Amino acid sequence: MRIALYHNLPSGGAKRTLGEAARRLAVHHQLDVYTLSSANHEFADLRPFVDSHKVYEFAPRPLFNSPFGRLNQAVRLADLRRIEDVTRQIAADIEAEGYDLVYVHPCQIEKSPSLLRHIQTIPTVYYCQEPLRILYETMPPRPYDDDHSSRRALLNRIDPLPGMYRSRIREIDQRNTRQAGMVLVNSCFMQDVVSRIYGVEARVSYHGINVDRFRPLGVEKRPFLLSVGSLTPLKGFDFLVEAVAEIPADRRPLLVIASNFQNPPEKQFLQQLAAEKEVNLNLLGNVSDERLVELYNEAAVTVYAPVREPFGLVALESLACGTPVIAVREGGTQETIVPGETGLLTERDPAAFARAIQVLMADPALAAEYGRNGRESVLQNWTWDRAVAALEDHLVTAVNKKSASSALISVPNLS
Repeated sequence: MRIALYHNLPSGGAKRTLGEAARRLAVHHQLDVYTLSSANHEFADLRPFVDSHKVYEFAPRPLFNSPFGRLNQAVRLADLRRIEDVTRQIAADIEAEGYDLVYVHPCQIEKSPSLLRHIQTIPTVYYCQEPLRILYETMPPRPYDDDHSSRRALLNRIDPLPGMYRSRIREIDQRNTRQAGMVLVNSCFMQDVVSRIYGVEARVSYHGINVDRFRPLGVEKRPFLLSVGSLTPLKGFDFLVEAVAEIPADRRPLLVIASNFQNPPEKQFLQQLAAEKEVNLNLLGNVSDERLVELYNEAAVTVYAPVREPFGLVALESLACGTPVIAVREGGTQETIVPGETGLLTERDPAAFARAIQVLMADPALAAEYGRNGRESVLQNWTWDRAVAALEDHLVTAVNKKSASSALISVPNLS
């Protein structure tokens, strides 16, 4: 097939999974990338293996600092209008090329890209990693988000810009998602979320793991807990600090958190919480892939507690390295971790999570058994070759569905 691939992604898990899938799709299909200058092109670089890589100029306007921060919503509204114009041009260029399929990934400005609405004649498939969760969920509370004065609280009630922006971005996200010819999601959990939010019947197309990169290194285990992810409230690192604090002080392990993005207020919040709870916390930033694999291998256990995480690559990366995972029983982790075989699942209760940590920390042989089982589970069920084979089936179905629909429309009425 001739496939046009669109994205406007930053570094992170979504771009990594796109890179892994695109590299394999490019072996059997013509793959032309259409993207924006605001995307991160160096992380999980697509350029070495795609047929072409077209970059359209778009840069978000700079945001204001305090005391003019309230104007930022107006800046974001203007960015939405600007990116609409750019994606309209991209759609025209794609349709002029006559591709078999347009494979669309999220946009860091719009979330669900307007390209889905502007493509009229070619089948579209949208891979919805997750909705813009701040629009549809209550975010975990943080002290740094509290209103510090009655004046600020009053301004929050009367300022129209935040409401205008949220209303507009929600309208765009809903409309664009519903225009996709097919929506793919990364878990059964996300399938339910997409049905509830958008009223769309999505198909599950699981991610895979690069088992050549994430692999056992044969290094000696060290007595620390590892967690991985951006320092943001939804990653649940505060819960992990609370859970570790439940372990008696003389057996309380070091908690290491590796991140590629650190939100400064969240970092300070976690450091203060750890100090109050007397938890030894080490926050690592800008961790390379090579070092991440080493950390997975060195850790006694990987602990994982994001809030309703759609899929959760971290759990599978750890298992691929032969390290067991303890996670909260919600979101996509219920589809990747086999309790009592590759790790343990608990409710979002610090005491219960602490007990699970102590079980594996006190029994290295059991932890090693879970780790071996985890590696075998990933090799059998979660390789990228397996994932992309399933993805190709979905893409072919989308093309055939569009072709069948066009054929029905073109049949003359002879009655």
